[in-house]
Amino acid sequence: MGISWIDWSLIGGYFLFALGVGIYFSKKAGRNIENFFISGRSLPWWIAGTSMVATTFGADTPLAVTEIVSQNGIAGNWLWWNFVLGGMLTVFLFSKLWRRSEVLTDIEFTELRYSGKPAAILRGFRAVYLGLPINCMIMAWGILAMSAILEVAFSFPKLQAIVIALAIAVVYSVLSGFWGVVITDMLQFVIALVGSVSLAVISVNHVGGIKALKAKVLTENSQALDFFPQLGAAALPFLTFFVYIAVQWWATWYPGSEPGGGGYIAQRMLATKDEKHSVLATLWFNIAHYALRPWPWILVALASLVVFPNLADPKLGYPKMMITFLPVGLKGLMLAAFFGAFMSTLDTHLNWGASYIVNDFYKRFIKKDGSSAHYVLISRITVMVIMVFAGMTAYWLESIKGGWELILAVGAGTGLIYILRWYWWRVNAWSEIAAMACSFVVAIVLLNTSLGESGELNWAYRILITLGVTTGCWLTVTFLTPPVNKNHLIRFYKKIKPGGLWNPIRNQIKEGGVKIKISREIASWILGSVMIYSALLGVGKIILLEMGKGIPLIGLSGVSGLFLFKNISKIEFK
Repeated sequence: MGISWIDWSLIGGYFLFALGVGIYFSKKAGRNIENFFISGRSLPWWIAGTSMVATTFGADTPLAVTEIVSQNGIAGNWLWWNFVLGGMLTVFLFSKLWRRSEVLTDIEFTELRYSGKPAAILRGFRAVYLGLPINCMIMAWGILAMSAILEVAFSFPKLQAIVIALAIAVVYSVLSGFWGVVITDMLQFVIALVGSVSLAVISVNHVGGIKALKAKVLTENSQALDFFPQLGAAALPFLTFFVYIAVQWWATWYPGSEPGGGGYIAQRMLATKDEKHSVLATLWFNIAHYALRPWPWILVALASLVVFPNLADPKLGYPKMMITFLPVGLKGLMLAAFFGAFMSTLDTHLNWGASYIVNDFYKRFIKKDGSSAHYVLISRITVMVIMVFAGMTAYWLESIKGGWELILAVGAGTGLIYILRWYWWRVNAWSEIAAMACSFVVAIVLLNTSLGESGELNWAYRILITLGVTTGCWLTVTFLTPPVNKNHLIRFYKKIKPGGLWNPIRNQIKEGGVKIKISREIASWILGSVMIYSALLGVGKIILLEMGKGIPLIGLSGVSGLFLFKNISKIEFK
């Protein structure tokens, strides 16, 4: 496939850098599990935020975007673009609260917020459930994508490709813990951005430029370049689009885009220096992830439809464009970027999943009085165990987009409770347990009915039905079970100082019971969402040579940004 020694040198150079980082930080990571999992709470915003961006650029991401564009056109990307709303909600209503909590993992938060045996049961269950099966499903997407790239680039069979891909990621994850994750993420972000932009430029030029690309794509699909689906569109029904933008971002749990934050996003917020750095890190992540990165992927996806129109597996269009058209040097850089993207995602999930298993299950329920060295050793062993399970899952999984949709379906209806537990005192551990159990059962039942058949409309119906049943279930359970112990809630309120529906608890506090106003944070959420969506759509319009629409959108983004950063300067940090 024309992989020269220069390309191999660039790939090898990245591997040596990652290994060097692992060795350099191994001693620091080995001090205790706080260093191994959250870098001793010492990260500045630009490192933590860039690490979030790098992690969300897994090897699967551009392949999944290619698959989406081939099936539903540009508008299909609302499957993930809708998460801007939830992401900006995390920035302004939750990021400083997460940092204020001072927990090691977002699952440890369970026993900070709730009390008694229900809280302990919920913490232990979520640690195992999210740390192993769900986490392995997420990692399997990246492994599946990387194995596909290796198969296209080097003609490796799937099993061999998976073994090689896993071996690359696990070495420095075991050695350096979270320190190695965030430092390698910095380089990965740069080379991935350079590589994806270069591939987009070369791909568009190969098909004759933007005008020729548009003409050729529209010949095959007249709606492929629409930013929003048309009423009655078969590829992306309007009901599905409605679910994306009006329901999914707040109602569905999805790793990296959890309503209220969570998972590896919370891990990085908890690893920052202070509350302000937590807010700025999460803001930078949302700007870079949604406003800077999508269009190079989308352009390559559109070009692949022209160059490789009859692929049995559309997602392979991206690596085929890369291997076929990139010159020597850039090809190596792009392959290194994919290896880096893959390693960034997997090392995050290995470290994040291990933090759940060790901190929230092993240390909490099995061995409470171990030494720091003991817990670090168990953490490293756990990373390797998770790796094995992830590889087995990847060998079974067939579709990246299908994996995304399965996780979204299983988590439908749980998102609202992850928002309200911060802002409504009445939510208890049984509420969360009921929501998780109900959403899982309903999703699995629906998958075994006619609604479980493939199709965008069936998927939308599954989400809406699961949301309705799950919400009714957890609300009923909430009012049928006793509230959290009031003394526990008072301690939580004094530490976190949330806004919202906390009057019964505030009234119990003689000092510090003043109602917290969040109107400035809500205004910032609206401004931030307008800023990012205007930039996202404006850049797309300009790239597609629709200047009359693109320039006003960029102007709106700039004005919104000015008001937003003025607002941020007035937010009070603890």
